[in-house]
Amino acid sequence: MQITREDLNPATVQLHIVVPEAMVLEGYAKAYKDAAKDLKIPGFRPGTAPRSVVEKAVSPEFIQDRATDIVMNRAYREALKRENLTPYSQPGVSDVTIAQDPPKGEFTIKVPLAPVVKLTEYTGIKAIQPTSAVSDADVQNQIEVLRKREAKREQITDRKVIEGDVAVVNIKIEGQEGDGRNFMSVVGKTFPSLDEALIGMAAEEVKVVELTFPETFDEKDWANQTHRCRLTLRSVSAMKLPDLDDDFAQSLGFGNEEELTGRVRALLEEARVSMVHEYVSEQIMGEIVKASEIHVPLTMVEAVAGQQLRDLAQAQAEKKSSLAEYAQEKGMTLEELQKAIMDESRVQVERAVVAQEIFKKEGMKLNNEDFNRELFDMAREYRVTPDEMVALLKKNNALDELRNRALYRKVTDFLIKEADLQELPDEATA
Repeated sequence: MQITREDLNPATVQLHIVVPEAMVLEGYAKAYKDAAKDLKIPGFRPGTAPRSVVEKAVSPEFIQDRATDIVMNRAYREALKRENLTPYSQPGVSDVTIAQDPPKGEFTIKVPLAPVVKLTEYTGIKAIQPTSAVSDADVQNQIEVLRKREAKREQITDRKVIEGDVAVVNIKIEGQEGDGRNFMSVVGKTFPSLDEALIGMAAEEVKVVELTFPETFDEKDWANQTHRCRLTLRSVSAMKLPDLDDDFAQSLGFGNEEELTGRVRALLEEARVSMVHEYVSEQIMGEIVKASEIHVPLTMVEAVAGQQLRDLAQAQAEKKSSLAEYAQEKGMTLEELQKAIMDESRVQVERAVVAQEIFKKEGMKLNNEDFNRELFDMAREYRVTPDEMVALLKKNNALDELRNRALYRKVTDFLIKEADLQELPDEATA
């Protein structure tokens, strides 16, 4: 077996494997034997029918698929042993050629190795912390804007951004190095070109626009300048509040409007604390990733990006549109959109492995309270009960997502507690 190795990064090895003809033929022979075991052919016990009989009873596609799996799995195992590699997760396969006549076997496979993480000092990180206080004006404004709705803090996943939403957005000036800068903004209260760009975006959406930063912009090196920028909407939240009415208040179990207003304040405070937590953790994680040495398997990044692209393509198909048309709407080519999603996926994977490394280094453990808190948050996001959320996760084999989110929350709670925070008295930072 011929193996050509290329180390793509310290956590990814690419192997081009040329399989010997004999191994290919053995794979097809085993595929026919496996097929014979499942066939009921008169005159033959299961698994004993000759190949010539089996060939007439099964589809060529079945044999081809089964033989391909057999040949590739055997070749992959032997290649791992020969190259002394221990895969961290599922590999990525491309350029597959497995044929019977004439016998030929050749494929390329990316082997993910364990992430390499050399952490910087992760306590005492400087970060800006906006106020989480809620004023009387905040309460009245929110009641006026969102009356007739029961007060809840919600991560918005089912609609686009509207004025008044709170957005955590990453802004990257094209041509500049790094991952961009994060801002928490009240949409409609930032500056005109950013407000216009944010309205109509969805969580995790990427868009390229021209922004004119005002002279008073907090980031002085960007102030009073116009740049072509890539926006990544990390999250969007909104407060849904009840109509301020005695009858409505009583239907919710409150005595009067005053009691209901008190509840609105409490929910606003809970939402503000949550949003500030997310904003501060974005800053801290960004600093840790930037200062640490991190190498992640390219297959992990490609898997995350691939899923996002598939979800986006499906959403566009439902609107009778395409990814290319979507990219054009956002001021990008299809290739630019794919690259932007790959870049964002890399950031997500790097932050996830950093969180796992800190979790391990600090000897942390998850308890029922951690899981329940995340489960209830996920249930609110998906608008289902906690029991329904558990069933949905099991159905999609996604229980790991619950654990990963709980782990990430626990780590960011720790990092914020250990950070050097500079508190801002009032407005958000953009």
